[in-house]
Amino acid sequence: MSMISPAARDALEQFLAHQQSIKGAAQNTTLAYGLDITEFLVFLTQHSGQTQGLGALARISTQDMRAWMARTRSGGVGARSLARKLSAVKAFYKWLAPREGFEPTAVLSTRAPKFTKKLPRPISEDAARDLLDIAPLQSNTPWVGLRDIAVLTLLWGCGLRISEALSLTGSDAPLPQVMRITGKGGKERIVPVIDTGRRAVDDYIAACPYDLTGDGPLFRAIRGGALAPRAIQKVMAQGRMQLGLPASATPHAMRHSFATHLLNAGGDLRAIQELLGHASLSTTQAYTAVDTIRLMEVYARAHPKA
Repeated sequence: MSMISPAARDALEQFLAHQQSIKGAAQNTTLAYGLDITEFLVFLTQHSGQTQGLGALARISTQDMRAWMARTRSGGVGARSLARKLSAVKAFYKWLAPREGFEPTAVLSTRAPKFTKKLPRPISEDAARDLLDIAPLQSNTPWVGLRDIAVLTLLWGCGLRISEALSLTGSDAPLPQVMRITGKGGKERIVPVIDTGRRAVDDYIAACPYDLTGDGPLFRAIRGGALAPRAIQKVMAQGRMQLGLPASATPHAMRHSFATHLLNAGGDLRAIQELLGHASLSTTQAYTAVDTIRLMEVYARAHPKA
C-alpha cells in the first residue's frame, strides 16, 4: 500500500507548481515545502492506518494535528523546525481547502511552538575590512583572489545575498552605479553599487582567463564553471580562523553588516529596508541589531521636543 494516495500526491504536486509559478517561491523553498508536507501526509497514513485521500485530508481534526506535532517533536525536531513544517502544512491547506470545499480550521488554528529567534551577528567594520584584505591570500591563483574580493565587496558594500551576487551574468558587467536585483520571491529592488565594488569587479574581469561576456555567470570557479556559494563560504571560514573571528562571520553576516553599518552611520531604517529587499521592517530591525540605546539616541537627537 502506498503511503500517500495518488489524489493527495497529485494535489501536492499542483500546490508546489502553484507556489513556484504563481507566488515565485525559490526552488529551495519549494523543495522544503514538498519534503515537509510529504512527511505530514505519511504520518497521517500511519496514524489512521489507511491511505489518506482528499476526503480524509478534509476531515482532519485538532487531535490529528496535536498527534503529528507530538510525534515530530519526539523524533528530535526542534521548535524552530517544527514551526517551519507547520507553516508548510498550513500553506498547503490554505490552497487545498477552497479547491475541495472544506474549512481548514483544525490546521490553521494550530499554534506553532514558541522559540527564541536568533538575532544575526554583524561583523565589525574593522573585521569586515580585514576579511577583504585577507581573502585573496586564500588562493595561489591571483584572479581567484580578485574574484573573492569582488564577491565579498558586493555582499558588504551593496547588501546582496550570496545567491544574488552569484546570479550576476557577464551582461551585467561593467556594473552600473545602480543595479536592479531580483531577490527572494521574485521581488525586485534597486541597489546602488559603490565605486569600490565596481572597481573590484572590473579588476576581477580583467584578470579572469575565461570569456565573461553574454549570459554566462559573471563569477567563475577555478575550472570555468559557475561559482558555487560553498567556495565563498570556504574563503570566509579560512579568513575568520586566521583572524580569530567567531563562526558567525559568514558570507551572510557581511549582508547583516552592510545594514548595521549603514544604520550606525545615520542611515534611515526604511531606506535600509528597501536596499535589503525586506518585506517587513521587523526583519530589517533584526538585521541591523537595533537596540534600545541606539533608538533613544535617535529619539533625543531628532524629536522636536526632546
